[in-house]
Amino acid sequence: MTPQVNDALDENEQLKADELRALQLDRLRTTLHRAYEHVPLYRRKFDAAGIHPDDCRSLSDLSRFPCTTKADLREAYPFGMFAVPMEQVRRLHASSGTTGRPTVVGYTDGDLSTWADLVARSIRAAGGRPGDKVHVAYGYGLFTGGLGAHYGAERLGCTVIPASGGMTARQVQLIQDFRPEVIMVTPSYLLTLIDEFEAQGIDPRSTSLRTAILGAEPWTEEMRREIEGRLAINAVDIYGLSEVIGPGVAQECVETKDGLHIWEDHFYPEVLDPLTDEVLPEGETGELTFTSLTKEAMPVIRYRTRDLTRLLPGTARPAFRRMEKITGRSDDMLIIRGVNLYPTQIEEIVLRTDQLAPHFQLRLTREGRLDRLTVRAEARPGALPQQRAAAAAELVRAVKDHIGVTVAAEVVDPETLERSVGKIRRVVDDRG
Repeated sequence: MTPQVNDALDENEQLKADELRALQLDRLRTTLHRAYEHVPLYRRKFDAAGIHPDDCRSLSDLSRFPCTTKADLREAYPFGMFAVPMEQVRRLHASSGTTGRPTVVGYTDGDLSTWADLVARSIRAAGGRPGDKVHVAYGYGLFTGGLGAHYGAERLGCTVIPASGGMTARQVQLIQDFRPEVIMVTPSYLLTLIDEFEAQGIDPRSTSLRTAILGAEPWTEEMRREIEGRLAINAVDIYGLSEVIGPGVAQECVETKDGLHIWEDHFYPEVLDPLTDEVLPEGETGELTFTSLTKEAMPVIRYRTRDLTRLLPGTARPAFRRMEKITGRSDDMLIIRGVNLYPTQIEEIVLRTDQLAPHFQLRLTREGRLDRLTVRAEARPGALPQQRAAAAAELVRAVKDHIGVTVAAEVVDPETLERSVGKIRRVVDDRG
């Protein structure tokens, strides 16, 4: 498909670099004061580090301030990170809390308006336009994806189809009947929808969809090619996390598809060395941190996302730096017999292997003192037993050749592995 080029950027998207830096510094100083004066945790952390908001005289001074971690947010559970009285908080969201207390975030009226503006900007950068119908298949509720996408699409002037997740066959019917131009969904669930189209005898390339805005989990260029090839669509990445605001922190532009432009008028990015915490120069890969510049209810200072990426110069939006597509998380890395491995590396290999569907899971077990990794991948419909065996052998060989670790491979029937309407569970740890 021929990408649509944005022809009406908002005022801040057209800022020159020096204008953006001046805006950032002004907003940063305001945010540091807000956090110090109204959030006890930040006052303690700043005082312990011997730093005060007045010490921030340039953007580079931010590196002198302490980082914020998810553990800090959990320590302040539920509302200890809020910088406004509770009566000014209009909405609460929270993480799933599967590894401990959930992280709770709050929004003022102003925050909700800013968030809607940023998601609207993101949808437009992805190719959406006022008047488009947007099928939102992110989950609604405490997860920020569904409502974030919903209000952003409405702010742009789109018609929202609030499908949420699940009921896959019904979603296919809605897409057929309502004919949306845009879908906002996790990449793994979009692949499930494509499978359902094919299972119903419908050519996915015949749908009305022209743009897929995909986020909430890392995905690779191989998966982009898979989705665009099977659906005849532009697939672009959106990035966000609830602790920072939700979806709409950064967006890939459809005209370039070369990484995500960070909306730096609202979020200041840094990339840190995960081991030394030193700020890395542009172009080097490390852990992404964000400082919010305009949030009222819950400002965050140097929040460690655990996502691994690097910063690059802007292209489609020259003033805003890009972040490379997330390749993994520092806390998702597996170490198998001394070799570092990320699930996205396996994804690339699965998508290149004939007769394997793009649905896989990594299962960790222990044999004696050694860890064992089994890649469980679904066969494509119609794959014969000998083709499945060949695919398993090819998968084992490719992982050894490209990653340097020996794994086992199991090719299972289509639709055997658990599907997720949110973030897919890629790793099952049965090591005990």
